[in-house]
Formats: sequence, C-alpha cells, structure tokens
Amino acid sequence: MPLGTSVAILKDNKILLTKREDFEVWCVPGGGVDQGESIPQAAIREAKEETGLTIRLTHMVGLYGRSKGNQAIHNILFAAEPISGDLKPQVDEVIDMGYFTLKEALTLNLFADHAQRIADALNGIGGGSAWWHDAPWPFEETIQTRKDLYDLRDQSPLSRPEFYLKNLGQMKPDEGHLEVPPTKKDDQ
Repeated sequence: MPLGTSVAILKDNKILLTKREDFEVWCVPGGGVDQGESIPQAAIREAKEETGLTIRLTHMVGLYGRSKGNQAIHNILFAAEPISGDLKPQVDEVIDMGYFTLKEALTLNLFADHAQRIADALNGIGGGSAWWHDAPWPFEETIQTRKDLYDLRDQSPLSRPEFYLKNLGQMKPDEGHLEVPPTKKDDQ
C-alpha cells in the first residue's frame, strides 16, 4: 500500500500547482513518505524540494485513494500557507509552477485525481489534526514481525495487558507532538 502526501499551498484564494517534467501535466506538490518520517514532515519536505517554499500546514484536507492495477495508492492532502522562500522549481522534476483559481486550474491538464484535491482545498474542505507520537519500541533488533512479537508475548509470564503496558506503554493525550492543529467549526 504506497502512501504519499501532497500539499495545497494556498495564497489569495489561489492554489500553487507544479507542472511535472515526466508527463507535462499539472499537480499539487507532493510525494512519498520516507522511512521514519511523519506524513506532515514529508509534506513540508516535498513542498520545499519541489517549490523552494517553506510552508506551514494549516489543516488536513482529506485522504485520497485510487487503484494502481491490483494495488492501491493512498495520499493525504494538507492545506498550507507559504511562510518564506522564493518559487524555485525542482530541477529534473518540475518544469513550471504558478498560482491558479479553481476555474483556471480545471482548464489545465491535471495529474490523475488532482482535480478533486484542488477543488476540495480551494473550497475549504477538511479539518482534523495530525499527531506524531514517539512511542517506545524496546525490541529494535529482536522483533521484526508481528509473529515475533506475539511469540515473545506468549513466552512471557505476564498477562497480555501487563506485557503490553510494560514493554510498549500507553501514551496520554498531549504527550505527542501536534504537527497539524485541529480546526474547529464556528459552533464549537
């Protein structure tokens, strides 16, 4: 299940789109999530790499999925605002970029399902929050699979809950790092 992230960089009711070098179609900036990286961290990194901009994520817009043969691709789209930097396309990947209204964007040749992402972002869809938790994992080398973990659990004299709490712990609210703040409706 490939997982990616993308960013709707919004400014003056327009969205920043990049034109891909590979197929010369327009899209929102984004890419894959690297090992050990949170999804918001990947979104910020990808935006910087592809556009030259440093951004601040403002909210999650949505989760998007599509088929890729017998697989599925999942992508989480964040809305963001630029906070510094100059537009500078990534060499060998981005050949053009610019800010577009929804009406303008929908006249372009767009990548895959990006028309929906663009429409959702410009229409203010989304909300929620994203947290990163540095939960303990004391089995760095010994436990590689879920089966390994269950075997160790079954060999332990502890009950299943005792084993879990002793080895993996339980985090309380606000013990993680809030990477994207929640949005609240006016009536909350």
